Amino acid sequence: MPLTADDDIRQLLTDARVIALVGASDRPDRPSHGVMAALQRHGYRVIPVNPQITGEHVLGEYVWRELSQIGERIDIVDIFRRPEASGDAVDEAIAVGAGAVWMQLGIVNEAAAARAEAAGLKVVMDRCTKIDIARLGVPKIQPAAN
Repeated sequence: MPLTADDDIRQLLTDARVIALVGASDRPDRPSHGVMAALQRHGYRVIPVNPQITGEHVLGEYVWRELSQIGERIDIVDIFRRPEASGDAVDEAIAVGAGAVWMQLGIVNEAAAARAEAAGLKVVMDRCTKIDIARLGVPKIQPAAN
């Protein structure tokens, strides 16, 4: 079952440090751009993924073609793709060993969610990371001590 309890979602967002944002946009008027900026302001490292703008930079971060290229631990894969296209992103998240998949508002893909859960990933569907961080009072992420 996807996470729905506020305490579970708050814990997921509190524990996360690195979020890969699939469907990131370089256009400031797009929801994914605004969410990425808000996540960065909150202290997360946000890695944009979008094959259409690979090699460019969005909000100071290099844009990757796919999750497998990132080469570091991903706590949450935040998906801004149509429901029918979100399954591919979920399958990539499973393949790279991400901790969770988060399908944004309006995105519900029960089959993909079941695959992710079967592989041990936490799943959130039809919710917005930016909204839930504010609504749940998730503390700002502090940089790791060197």
